[in-house]
Amino acid sequence: MKKILTILSEYGYWGEELVGPLETFDAAGYQVDFATPTGKRPVALPPSLDPTFVDPPLGRTVVSEEMAEKVKRLEDPKNPRLDNPIILSEWLPDRPYWSAEKFLREMEAYNNAIDEVQQELVQYDALLIVGGSGPIVDLVNNHRVHDLVLGFYKLGKPIAAECYGVTCLAFARDLVERKSIIRGKHVTGHCKEYDYLDGTGFIGSDINMGPPPYPLEYILSDATAPDGEYHGNFGREISVIVDYPFITGRSTADSYTTGQKLVEVLEKGLRRYGW
Repeated sequence: MKKILTILSEYGYWGEELVGPLETFDAAGYQVDFATPTGKRPVALPPSLDPTFVDPPLGRTVVSEEMAEKVKRLEDPKNPRLDNPIILSEWLPDRPYWSAEKFLREMEAYNNAIDEVQQELVQYDALLIVGGSGPIVDLVNNHRVHDLVLGFYKLGKPIAAECYGVTCLAFARDLVERKSIIRGKHVTGHCKEYDYLDGTGFIGSDINMGPPPYPLEYILSDATAPDGEYHGNFGREISVIVDYPFITGRSTADSYTTGQKLVEVLEKGLRRYGW
């Protein structure tokens, strides 16, 4: 049985971006383990459960009645599936400050702990980072998430990410080289045309950030340069890119295809798709 480690934000994931891959993994007979930054049970963003919600950039609803019910069933407190996720803050070490009094010793201990975690990752066949606005808060610049991504990368295992979760790949960098692991690669992610002008929000906060705090398209374009490329595929319903070991999905509509392509990577040796 193949095992997929799935990372979710505690500030809100988009329902279909979990349900789509999860249903695909279940159908393939895979085991799925969930992880969150501090061990809180993840919560879907309210619009992703609302079939009447009109996505402002697209000018149409993006949640079907069927999908809303699927997300509600997964979110039901009586459904234990998302209970007790792996706690990233306990599993992976904290990175010391450069100004620490015993920085050298602390850095050695940090690297030793990371090496131990990497050995534990051998049990997994792939990593998935689920999207939504929540990752902007607690996944994108979370060095523990970066260390997990780097662990899978060093083991040569597939890494899938959706929507704003793709930003984690751009910022996952070895502390010595400091070059993005997607440098020279082809990826997709939330394109500029899909960004809200107002209303970017998060679970557990009343803050309305207006537009997203960064344009993901620009970050991915810069991170993949000079020999790679960001593909927004604006005007196409589906945008999923496979450039092994990365499988990236643009947004909500790409959720099932992202999961399907990850399965094809694992079962059929798919190495390139969508570009």
